[in-house]
Amino acid sequence: YQEAIADYSKAIEINPQYAVAYLNRGNVRTLLEVYQEGIEDYNRAIELNPQYANAYYNRGSTKEDLGDYQGAIADYSKAIEINPQNLSAYYNRGNTKRKLKDYQGATSDYSKAIAINPQLAAAYANRGNTKRELKDYQGAIADYSKAIAINPQLANAYYNRGVLKGKLKDDQGAIVDFSRAIAIDPQDAYAYYNRGVANTELGNRKNACIDFKKAASLGDEDAAEWVKKQC
Repeated sequence: YQEAIADYSKAIEINPQYAVAYLNRGNVRTLLEVYQEGIEDYNRAIELNPQYANAYYNRGSTKEDLGDYQGAIADYSKAIEINPQNLSAYYNRGNTKRKLKDYQGATSDYSKAIAINPQLAAAYANRGNTKRELKDYQGAIADYSKAIAINPQLANAYYNRGVLKGKLKDDQGAIVDFSRAIAIDPQDAYAYYNRGVANTELGNRKNACIDFKKAASLGDEDAAEWVKKQC
């Protein structure tokens, strides 16, 4: 990385108007977590080329890493203005809006990302998360299901769908989803714990205790309390 920075710096020395060299040096600096220097390089790239969508996008990503969410959204928005088909900018702007609890705005951005790439499983999964926050549980379940259809190894999508099925009193369906999440990630304490809750709701005390004990062994304190009281 340091050698790469040296080469980009030499290229800039030879041609101070070389916007691509600033962009790439900024990328390396952010990889090294020298974020402010990375932003300075992106700023210079944008000064040289105000229509440089990648520079706005990468500066937005760096601002997001620094917790400047409003600044990140502004940069993602500029990248989208320059290139309305910028899938990553919509997706990441959605992620940033979700951090700010703008769930409607995030849902809209994930939908735009999906319109560009209908096979983007992560966008469905995250849109499911925002719909859950908006209490559109059936819509969230549909999105988790779509994410799973695209990528059957998305443990979090199974887990989140299981949580909502439990909330909607479909405890048997919840158990199936938690079991799938566990099959993908056998160290997921939350999946064991929530499967235990679903088993409790169905009166399957023995299976519930097995799950709570496993969750407790993985460090879940709530599960440990269940074991003390119920098992």
